[in-house]
Formats: sequence, C-alpha cells, structure tokens
Amino acid sequence: MRLIDRYIGMTVLINISIVLTVLLVLFAFFGFIEELQNVGKGSYTAEAAAEYTLLTMPRLVYELFPIAGLLGSIIGLGMMAGNSELTVIRAAGVSLRRITFSVMKVGFSLIVISTLIGEYVAPVADKLGQVTRSVARSDKLSYEKTRGLWARDGASFINIREILAGERLGGISVFEFNEKKHLQQMLYAREAHFKNGQWLLSGVVVNDFSPTQVLTSNQTETIWNTNLSPDLLDVVSVKPTTLTLVGLYQYVTYLHENGLNAGRYELALWNKIVAPVIATVMIYLAIPFVFGPLRSVGVGQRILVGSLVGIGFHLFNRVFNYLTLVFEFDPFLSAVTPTVIFAFIAIVLMKRVH
Repeated sequence: MRLIDRYIGMTVLINISIVLTVLLVLFAFFGFIEELQNVGKGSYTAEAAAEYTLLTMPRLVYELFPIAGLLGSIIGLGMMAGNSELTVIRAAGVSLRRITFSVMKVGFSLIVISTLIGEYVAPVADKLGQVTRSVARSDKLSYEKTRGLWARDGASFINIREILAGERLGGISVFEFNEKKHLQQMLYAREAHFKNGQWLLSGVVVNDFSPTQVLTSNQTETIWNTNLSPDLLDVVSVKPTTLTLVGLYQYVTYLHENGLNAGRYELALWNKIVAPVIATVMIYLAIPFVFGPLRSVGVGQRILVGSLVGIGFHLFNRVFNYLTLVFEFDPFLSAVTPTVIFAFIAIVLMKRVH
C-alpha cells in the first residue's frame, strides 16, 4: 500500500511541479515584457527589469499554486486513468478514499511549502523589487539594501528605514546642514503618519549642534514640514496583498484603534488566511473530475476543464472582493464564500462518484 501511495503521490507531485513551472515561466515572461516598456525611465535598465521580474516570482508561486494544484492533479490522475493504472489499482482493492488520501497527502506538503513562501519569502522579495524598481525610475530617491531609503529635501537629507502601508513611515532620520555644509540638526522619529495634509511625527528625538555643545530634546509628536509627499513615497510602499499575515493583523489593529477604515486590509488578511484552504479545495476538486465526468475524455479536455474551473474560481473570488470594498460587506464572508461554494461542489461531485 505504501508503494501505491508513493507512486500516486509522485505522479501528482511531478505534474503539479511541471504545471507550476510552466505557469510561472509564462507569467514571468509577460511580466518582463511589460516591464520593458519602462526601460529608459531614470536609470531603469533591462537588467533591472529582469531583476524585478525574478523578485516577483515567489509571489507568483504563491498566487498560482491553487490553479497549478488543480491542473497538475487532473493531469497526473488523468494520465494514470488513461493508462488504466487507476483501474488496476481499484481492482486490487484500493478504495477511492485511499487514492484521495494519497493525493491529498502530497497536496498538503506542497500547500505548506507554498504558504511558507507566501508568508516569509514573497513579502521580502516584493518589497525589495518594488523599492529598487521605483528608485531606479526616479531621480529624487536613492536606496541602499542595508540602510533604507534616502532622499534630499533642500538642505536636508532624509533616511527612511521602513515604508509602511497606509501612508506611514518607520525609522525616520533627518539631517539638516547649514550654508557651510556643517551638520546643524539631526532629528529621529520612530514613526510618521500622513494626516490632514501633513506629516505627523511621533517618538521624536532632536539633536541641535553648535560649535560648543549638543542640545537634545524629546517630543511626543511634532509636525514635519517637508516636500517629500506621500505620492512620491507611494511608488515604493508595499501593497496590502504583499504584507505578511502578522503585518496585516498589526496594521488592521492599528486602523481600528485609530477609527480608520480597515476594510481593504481586513479583506487581504482573510484572503491570506483562507489561501491554504483554497489550494486544498482545488486539489480535492480534481479527484471527482477524473473519476467522474472526465473519466473517459482525453488529457487536452481535462486541461481545458481544469483551466476553466481555475479561472472561474479566480474571477468569482475577485468579484466578491470588489463587492466587499464597494458595498462594505463583511470581509470574512467575502473571503470564505467562494471557497465554501467550490468546496460544496467538490463534495457533491465526490458523492456522485461513490
């Protein structure tokens, strides 16, 4: 029995990997072609576009895995069915439940890997890619991977360690120089938030330099007068869909505590939580397709049906997300409803197979 489990699992694993690789190459290629349109803006080169495309691949792996899981499982099991291998396995006394277990076991392993990539690798790579691309296309910003974002505002030089969602900054250092290029003042703020048309700094420490002494003062909050606008910084800010689960939760909590609208970020949070369930449903849905309505069709038709189901789910999910933002529905219901509907369809199809 372990040998059969291993054979079914390896067949599904190989086909999911192949489908995911093909989808990844296609999406990355078209993404690179799109990026080439921006080559020549500032110091943005074809090499920089290629680097940015490579940095988007972890996110693509995370986003494409549910469709790859569905198609790969359909193709793998379909090939076994076409070669009468599944018929022999069933004739040997292996139940459909056992075959399902073999498929889902390898599916869960891949889902864990995909989730870890989406939580720990994709956000870091996306942030680095967005920042380096935007800085290369702008002549007002400079970025160093270990020292954050640098900008110049008149006689001031500004260093920003973190650019957060929702027009927020973290770890701001402002160095002001006089006409003789001597350091006159150094300001550090723990956080900055753009509110009512101006930057509001919090946790501020100011050091004023003179030829004889350094005066240090602490301020809870202060207004920061700068020409560094949120529009300029927005191009390097990380979008809510690329934040980690913990980062999204912390920011949603922050918005609630300050009485701000958190709908967009709550939706992204619930979508991230539900993502492993979506992948599970997609892989599970492949089993009744192969043993049920797609039992006697060719591989090409199975791929077509699997693609239509995957695209249909994606569009259905996007519609629900848009409706949530427009009509302010419950983000939890918006994230869960499409998954529940497709899970119900999979269960009904599986019962018919039995």
